[in-house]
Amino acid sequence: MLTRLIPSSQEPLPVIGVGTWQTFDVADKAAPRHLVDTLTTLRAAGGTVIDSSPMYGRAETVVGLTAEAVAPDDFFYATKVWTQGREAGIRQIEDSLRKLRRPSLDLMQIHNLVDWQTHLATLREWKAAGKIRYIGLTHYTDAMHDQLARILATEPVDFVQFNYSILDRHAEQRLLPAAADHGVATLINRPFTEGSLLAKLRSNALPEWATELGISTWAEFLLKFIVAHPAVTCVIPGTRNPAHLTDNLQAGEGELPDAAMLEKMAAFMRQI
Repeated sequence: MLTRLIPSSQEPLPVIGVGTWQTFDVADKAAPRHLVDTLTTLRAAGGTVIDSSPMYGRAETVVGLTAEAVAPDDFFYATKVWTQGREAGIRQIEDSLRKLRRPSLDLMQIHNLVDWQTHLATLREWKAAGKIRYIGLTHYTDAMHDQLARILATEPVDFVQFNYSILDRHAEQRLLPAAADHGVATLINRPFTEGSLLAKLRSNALPEWATELGISTWAEFLLKFIVAHPAVTCVIPGTRNPAHLTDNLQAGEGELPDAAMLEKMAAFMRQI
C-alpha cells in the first residue's frame, strides 16, 4: 500500500485505515468474528491505522479485543480525549489505554477541540514521558477548519483530523495548505460525506474512463480522489465489513489521479 510520511517524524503511514464510529460499537464480550476478519484484512493489505474515541460507545474496548485476536502490535492506534478539565482528561486517557489494551498510544487527539488548550498541555506531558507517540486535534465540520488552521500556526502538533471528500472540498481552501505548511500529518474523516452516498452511487455505473486508473468500485473512486491530495496522510472510512474494507484498501494501491483527472472526477460527481 502507498504510504505517506508523518512530517514530525518521517515515519511512513499507510494511506487507508479504519474508522470505528458506530462500526465497532457492539456489545460483544469477545472479539466479533466479522471484526476480526476486518482487521485481518486491513493488516494483510499493509494497513495499520485504527481510529477510535471514548465518544464511540464500546468501540475502544472492542478494538482492543479484536486487535488482540489478530496481531495487536501491528496496528497504529489513534484515539481521542473528549471531556472537560485536566483531571477528567487524564482519567479518560488512562481509560483508553486500558480499553485498547496498550501500554502506550500511537496518537492521542483532542476530539472536536473540546477544552483543547487544557488537554494539549497534558498530551505534551504524556508525549515527553513516552506514553503517547503523537498528539493531534480533530473536528468534522467545515465551520471549524479556520480555527484548526489558526491553531496549527501557533501550536506544534503532529496530526490534525477533519472532514474532506470529493463533494466537500472546503478543506482545500485553507486547512490542507496549513497542514502542509506547518508539517502536520492529516487524518481524513467523513470521506464518503454520508453513508447514503455510496448507496446512491451503487445504482450508477462507474464511468468507463475510471478504468484508466484501474478503479473498479465507487469506494475506490471516492478515496483515490482524496488520497491524491499531497497533504493527505491517511483516510479513515468507517466499516465493519471485510468486503467493503477490501474495496477501500484498493484506493491505496496503483496510480493516483493527476490534476486533470481529479477535475474530471469532481465534475462527474457534480452531475449525479
